[in-house]
Amino acid sequence: MKPLWRLNKYLFKYKLYLLLGIVFTFISNFFVIIPARLVGIAIDYVVESFSYYQLYEEGEVVREIARSEFLMYIFIFGILILAMALLRGLFLFLIRQTIIAMSRLIEYDIKNEIYAHYQSLPLSFFRQNSTGDLMARITEDVSKVRMYLGPALMYGINLIVLFPMVIGYMLTVNVPLTLYSLLPLPVLSISIYLVNNMINKRSEMIQRSLSGLSTFVQEAFSGIRVIKSFVREKDSANQFQKASEDYKTKSISLTKVQSLFFPLIMALIGLSTIITVYVGGIQVIEGAIGYGVIAEFILYVNMLTWPVTSLGWVTSIVQRAAASQARINEFLDEKNDILSTENLVKDIEGHIKVENLTFVYPDSGIKALNHISFEIKAGKSLAIIGTTGSGKSTVANLLMRLYDADEGQILLDGLNIKRYDIACLREQIGYVPQDVFLFSDSISNNIGFGLGKSLDMEQIKQAAKDADVYENIIEFPQGFETRLGERGITLSGGQKQRVSIARAIVKSPKILLLDDCLSAVDTKTENAILNALEKIMKNRTSIIISHRVSSAKLADQILVLDDGEIVEQGKHADLMASKGTYAALYEKQTQQAGEVE
Repeated sequence: MKPLWRLNKYLFKYKLYLLLGIVFTFISNFFVIIPARLVGIAIDYVVESFSYYQLYEEGEVVREIARSEFLMYIFIFGILILAMALLRGLFLFLIRQTIIAMSRLIEYDIKNEIYAHYQSLPLSFFRQNSTGDLMARITEDVSKVRMYLGPALMYGINLIVLFPMVIGYMLTVNVPLTLYSLLPLPVLSISIYLVNNMINKRSEMIQRSLSGLSTFVQEAFSGIRVIKSFVREKDSANQFQKASEDYKTKSISLTKVQSLFFPLIMALIGLSTIITVYVGGIQVIEGAIGYGVIAEFILYVNMLTWPVTSLGWVTSIVQRAAASQARINEFLDEKNDILSTENLVKDIEGHIKVENLTFVYPDSGIKALNHISFEIKAGKSLAIIGTTGSGKSTVANLLMRLYDADEGQILLDGLNIKRYDIACLREQIGYVPQDVFLFSDSISNNIGFGLGKSLDMEQIKQAAKDADVYENIIEFPQGFETRLGERGITLSGGQKQRVSIARAIVKSPKILLLDDCLSAVDTKTENAILNALEKIMKNRTSIIISHRVSSAKLADQILVLDDGEIVEQGKHADLMASKGTYAALYEKQTQQAGEVE
């Protein structure tokens, strides 16, 4: 139960719902006990009245009067029992409107808390955890916790309230009959608990099997072209059959266990009823109790059956909720180590100075940068060129403070970058990532993403024009309101890149970071984007990160990285004259471009 203690703050927040739920549970159970007592009194009344009724001859006036009185009392008993049932139904409704509603409100709060916490965590957290796991904790795990806060809590409270009320009243009526009639109930609870555990384990095995089956089918359909090309249809079908066989075997195994569930309950309830009738019958023969007490006790036993049955189910829910909450707590306990030292909020000019910067990725242990230093004056541009894995993108990540350097420092306008408020810093940097990500939303909302809620269509249109994508957008039937498919699939590669650039510049950033954003486009599209960027980069501190030397022609200065170290630095003409790494890379790429043409 320890992981579930974290939920006490929510129970305290919604304490009114919980307290009302407890009160309604007491009242509801009060209307459960009274009808049973009324049934007992009614049966005793019928038995006694019938014995008196038989004393009179057929047709006597007294007999007719007794008959009408008898029917009237039976009618009153029926009305009272019906009224009690309706009142109980009303309070059961109110219980669900308080406790179950509380669980839904807490579920809403937990999901918001987890999502907000996810947003605050550094990029390293998302590199170390899969998206599927993150999704599972905010959906499946939270749902299991809600089951604890809702049904489990509701039935648990009902069990705690109903048991003392019913058993206490039963003991006041007849102690021996109470003890005998309740004998099978502990056995029922333990049996249900054991069967539930077996069901849960087998259900989890089935879920894993089904997940594997779904993954196999998804991959087979996604890679159907490859399967057909290599004539592997039969092998694929055989593998699917094996996976299906595993799922079938586990499903039948679960069905066998589930088939024990209700027969077990009914058998033990029946046993309890038989004991009640037998012991009660002996006491009736001895004259200790009336017939009504037996009927009353049978009703009490049936009242206690579901709470006892639910005890095993509730225990199982609590166990699963505790395991799920432990997984949630594990993520909620993750700390964000990317913090501002002073929360400095100020407009930046864009003068960047990097001093002796070293960085090792915490998840992989790869040393991405090794004591690099460079400087960019405000309004100037720098191209960082290098092969894959040379550390280019790491520079962008450190400038955005998605990570913090292990050694060295980054100075922005003469101040350590760690002194700036993180949100203020990132708002003044326009970032175009290597892997362009567009949301399944309208083009205008994608471009205006950095503006938040204050979307200005004039700004959006101007950014589209600056990024040389305006003409493409207005050609769509719905223009800027065209909704994009998943990850922007509606657009071509070049259009996606330019929309991404428009999104970066719409907020007029002081620093523009272009992280290998031209890697996925052809030479013609690259030239079109570079021509657009030339105008965009004016009076902005710009860093162009690329493995293509053609992107470097816009920059005032070029930096060549290799294996995390600066191997060359200077202007294009000087680097070409030195006949080093840059010149070799330039000649190789130019020659390849010529061959393609």
